[in-house]
Amino acid sequence: MKTWFHSWRAAIRIARRDAWRSKGRSALVLAMIALPILGVSALDLTYRSSQLSPAEKLERTIGAADARFSDAQVNGVPIFQDPAGEMHTTVKDYEDEPWPSGSTDVTKAIPAGSTVLTDGSGSAKLTTAHGLLGAEVRELKASDPIARGIMTLLEGRFPEKNDEVMATSHFLESSGLSIGATLSARNFDRPYRIVGSYELPDSLTTDQVNALPGAFLAPYAKAVEKAGLPAPDLSVSYLVRKSGGFTWNTVKEINTRGVAVVSRAVLLDPPAESEVPLNQKEGFRGYETSSEASAADLASLATVVGLAMLEICLLAGPAFAVGARRSRRQLGLVGANGGARSHIRAIVLSGGLVIGVAAAVTGIVLALVLTLVLEPVLEDAMGQRFGAFDIRPLELLGIALLAVLTGLLAAVVPAFTASRQTVLASLTGRRGVRRSSRVLPVIGLVALLIGGAVALFGSMVSQQVVLVAAGSALAELGVVAMTPALVGLFGRTGRWLPLSPRLALRDAVRNRGRTAPAVAAVLAAVAGTVAVSTYMASREAQNRAGYEATLPYGVAAAFVQEEGGRDAPAVRDAVQRNFPVDVRADVARISVGKPGCAPWGGEGAGCGRYEVVVPPANECPLYASVPGGGDPAEKYTPEQRRKLVTEDWRCKESASSGMYVSDGGLLIGDASLLKVLGVDDPATEKALADGRIVAFNRTLVDGKGTIGIKQITDIAAADKASQEGRPAPGKVSTLPAYLVPGEKKSYGLQALMTPATAKAAGLSTAPLGLYVSTERLPDSEQRQKLDSDLAKLGGNVELHLEEGFVNEYGIVLLALAVFAGLVTIGAAGIATGLAQADAEADLKTLAAVGAPPRVRRTLSGFQCGVVAAMGVILGSAAGLLPAVGLRLTEERDELRYYEQNLAEGWSGDLTPPDVPIVIPWETLAGLLVAVPLGAALLAALVTRSRGALARRAAT
Repeated sequence: MKTWFHSWRAAIRIARRDAWRSKGRSALVLAMIALPILGVSALDLTYRSSQLSPAEKLERTIGAADARFSDAQVNGVPIFQDPAGEMHTTVKDYEDEPWPSGSTDVTKAIPAGSTVLTDGSGSAKLTTAHGLLGAEVRELKASDPIARGIMTLLEGRFPEKNDEVMATSHFLESSGLSIGATLSARNFDRPYRIVGSYELPDSLTTDQVNALPGAFLAPYAKAVEKAGLPAPDLSVSYLVRKSGGFTWNTVKEINTRGVAVVSRAVLLDPPAESEVPLNQKEGFRGYETSSEASAADLASLATVVGLAMLEICLLAGPAFAVGARRSRRQLGLVGANGGARSHIRAIVLSGGLVIGVAAAVTGIVLALVLTLVLEPVLEDAMGQRFGAFDIRPLELLGIALLAVLTGLLAAVVPAFTASRQTVLASLTGRRGVRRSSRVLPVIGLVALLIGGAVALFGSMVSQQVVLVAAGSALAELGVVAMTPALVGLFGRTGRWLPLSPRLALRDAVRNRGRTAPAVAAVLAAVAGTVAVSTYMASREAQNRAGYEATLPYGVAAAFVQEEGGRDAPAVRDAVQRNFPVDVRADVARISVGKPGCAPWGGEGAGCGRYEVVVPPANECPLYASVPGGGDPAEKYTPEQRRKLVTEDWRCKESASSGMYVSDGGLLIGDASLLKVLGVDDPATEKALADGRIVAFNRTLVDGKGTIGIKQITDIAAADKASQEGRPAPGKVSTLPAYLVPGEKKSYGLQALMTPATAKAAGLSTAPLGLYVSTERLPDSEQRQKLDSDLAKLGGNVELHLEEGFVNEYGIVLLALAVFAGLVTIGAAGIATGLAQADAEADLKTLAAVGAPPRVRRTLSGFQCGVVAAMGVILGSAAGLLPAVGLRLTEERDELRYYEQNLAEGWSGDLTPPDVPIVIPWETLAGLLVAVPLGAALLAALVTRSRGALARRAAT
């Protein structure tokens, strides 16, 4: 008894032999489906392999210890922490009280009888073969069994003496050093010999040096302090091993002493969410993804996958139609021998099944091989080592089923088209005239209207990007369904065309079964490109309109704030040496405390900071200090806040933007800085030379025409006063000021005084850096040389060169246009092959009646060009909907954010948001003109002028 199984087995055998016989077409379709499968499978394997299990994470963070103890820096008050030990906060809410800060003795929280290994870290500027390099110094006895797994030894050995260190391979590569070389640090004369190289599996690009506990950081801190510089910040944690480990209850008990714990037992067996006190604390549940966000992400992923499958099906569908056309005699024989239409459909569908299975196997196997071979490259690119090579069979099976489903969907329309052919037409090669469906265009129109409505609703009412994407996808499907009818409308333009394009257009309209899928494929490719291009062009226009230069065009600024600006002279020389400098202006800053203090004071003893005093009458009411603390804006209504921000000059001045130069925007310099910044005002230069502070912000100048500069030496007292809404205690120096008239752009500079004025006022200064105007923009080679010279200093140099607005999307738009062109030409080429298979009899008839040989080539070219032109026109129209919808959504979001800021009294940018919608006419012109023309020329070139005469088909 014959069953469906036997019929499908025979259909699959026929399809397999047909696919093997037409290797070129099969390889083309297989590549279309296999390439996305390869990419998705490789991404899945890479992602899963890079995800570490809890045990692997523990090995890299705490080695073989049972826990890591670290100070929460809250002065020992009780804390709540998450099970992973990554987040914590105090148990008590300090809303109206100063936040507790300060260290606690972690060792007192370690249970008695535990084995403890100290893990300390700090930063230093280490000597290298090129100069200096800022790196992390870690003091951990890496050879101890407890530390096993934290560091992977690559070459050499672990340090055994206090004058030995080992370094990460990345540090050795960056520094030009090798095993056996010696290194030290700035302001530190003790040399250390490098005895080994290692890597941190979780951070392959870290520049780190490892020494024994107490061998480097403590003596280095003493040497730095002896040189009159602030000691570097040091952090210490403790790896602890104890019999029985640390349960969640034990961790919570240790938290009461202000100590955070990363516990092996807790991470391997985490507590229930209800047992974590941190989860019940307000504001600390955001670290878990909400179900709504997950649903939105899933919907977005489904939309993207659906559009990708649609694209592949539309591209591969005409190829299956080509196969069905070329095999119509074989299919006719099946029908002549008693085969039903279902058998013919099964044969064509089996072609899709065979290609889909082959593509799935090929894509997944190649993904496995490539991921294994490229594992070191992927690890280097991600900056971390994989865990175990993780293969998820169910996920790969799902990806494989996606490939099979894609192949079957691509063959559905050709299967039903082939099954509707009569046996006589299939055997003789004749083509009947069949009316196109009248229902499909109606369904397409309904889908287009509903999809457009959903997209507009998502962009203008609900502000849901997912609705915009889903509606756009539905509208695009509607346009695809309407394609046969739209092709018929295009056919009416043939009366105005010459002979060859008229024949090509009429042939395309007459054979809509093969033309519509090809046009739809081109449509889908172009629609995606137009949507992305329109969106990116609109963003580029918005960024260009909103761009605010931080410096005049061609001006560079370089600041050094570490170690009291010690490297500032070297930075000035490097910039002068490598850049085409026109005018150079050296600048300094006010320094409070001992030499070497940071501008913000830091935590080192003897370091302070300064403030530019804003007179009470000039303070914006929204930001004025409130005695006892609190938000001053709360006493105003939203309308009052809006009025203050938009109309009160005090709030407008405080909202002025620009490049950060120093606290209060005050710099020490001379008139050359005014010239570099483009301030050409003789009165301003005279006031500066007369010893007055030049002010660009009138909120800094009081009614007497003076500016107050407060020197704060007690940082802790100043912070406490700020929290309580009181002025910070400190000495105030009052200096005469000159307010620059008009609204001259100062690029973040609020006030300027000369070194002589600062010295006369008893203010200490420290070098900060320089501004330079350039004769021309430095080229790439000059910038690379400057970067190299600055890297040798080992410090953090803040360098900025004003180049004006740079279009970040230009190359992307070009790449999209090229990609769309290639896909369009490929789809049109497939359609041309199908057209040639169908039009063979017509071409032979033309040759028989005396048409020149070039007619065959010309007709093929125009057939391809007609398909490409129709697809590009429809795709350009379909691609505008999602781009417009996304831009409207962004406009509403930005407008709502702007209104909210005004109501809350946040000044920021007082300009209402401008979200333009820009159509990239250059890209559209390239698609509308160059792509169809290129497709036509390519098809004409690859088509033979003379076709072989065929014998008459037997009837």
